[in-house]
Amino acid sequence: MTVSLGLERCLEQPTDLLANARSFALLTHQAAVDRNLRHSADLLHARFPGKLRCLLSPQHGFWATEQDNMIETAHGRHPQLGLPVHSLYSETRRPTKTMLDGIDLLVVDLQDVGCRVYTFAWTVSHCLEACADQNIPVLVLDRPNPLGCEIAEGPALRLDYQSFVGRASIPMRHGLTLGELTRFVNAERNINAELHVVTMSGYDRTMLWPDLGRDWIAPSPNLPRLAGAQVYPGQVLLEGTSLSEGRGTTTPFEQWGAPFLDPWQLLEALPADLLAGCALRPISFVPTFQKHQGKSCRGLFVHPTDPARFSPYRTTLAMLRVAWELWPDQIEWTPPPYEYERTLQPIDILAGGPETRQWIEQRGSWDELDRLATAPEDWWHRAAASLLYQAR
Repeated sequence: MTVSLGLERCLEQPTDLLANARSFALLTHQAAVDRNLRHSADLLHARFPGKLRCLLSPQHGFWATEQDNMIETAHGRHPQLGLPVHSLYSETRRPTKTMLDGIDLLVVDLQDVGCRVYTFAWTVSHCLEACADQNIPVLVLDRPNPLGCEIAEGPALRLDYQSFVGRASIPMRHGLTLGELTRFVNAERNINAELHVVTMSGYDRTMLWPDLGRDWIAPSPNLPRLAGAQVYPGQVLLEGTSLSEGRGTTTPFEQWGAPFLDPWQLLEALPADLLAGCALRPISFVPTFQKHQGKSCRGLFVHPTDPARFSPYRTTLAMLRVAWELWPDQIEWTPPPYEYERTLQPIDILAGGPETRQWIEQRGSWDELDRLATAPEDWWHRAAASLLYQAR
């Protein structure tokens, strides 16, 4: 069955909320396209003439141009539509009253990647709060979770470690679409915004991105390939270390390393039974920016050979644990600030608490890996009321 996105369904049969709105704003980015690769801003502007008043953009900007964390995007104007583009990764991460002045409805159309630390969901959470304060309804046009919606991984975020890479207690790989996650956050944080979701048709929880028959459009500059999104829920932990996560190369997150690493020694020490669904290939690379810029790094390229079996979080934990054991005097934890958190260690807010760091530092038992990498038993029970799709 062909999958129709929330955007496509909304264009074919508009909700009363959108059809009756006098004016609306659109939170979006370059990856929000339809099956013919036409952008949602262009389509909604044409479908509802004169109603789309402004655009809002998340981290990396409307065009996904800003490469790194805490590189803010300036406000601007859409060159063709002539609409103001308000950056929500600027001096503010929450829409101001001025941005929403005269707006009857906020429409959200963002391609998420299924990982807690990807900031788009938290930008949406700030929008929910701002809209709740001003009695503005929010309409989410739902899109697929590229990792599928059956598997969750990683511990739930401890709320004393919340930040812009996590504002609700969810696992690292959460297994929800953005529409479902927004419903969960709206209830979990008691925001109580008036929230509506245009669901997809033909979509079920088992679907991975290749099942959709659609092109992958980079939602941010360092996820140019689908494989990068598949490894991201684990490899993003490397941002909390002195190891290169491949930024400054053409395949960030898929490859990682450092000048001192010996990939063959690393491979020999890795427990093979922890690496289901992937292949690890020794590589050498030279980052053009960020960590180890201009230096030759050796490391591993992570190939998800069977995405349905691959556990990105578990795999990265295993690799990081072995690397720390082999080179404890050369690997360091990245100091704050990180995503506007200026006190807590980046690795801790990424992992959702200090336990992962402590297990790595103390060379904890491998028996603990299952507990650290597995989502909480009650996760799907907690998320149940927010789910919008069934398994096949």
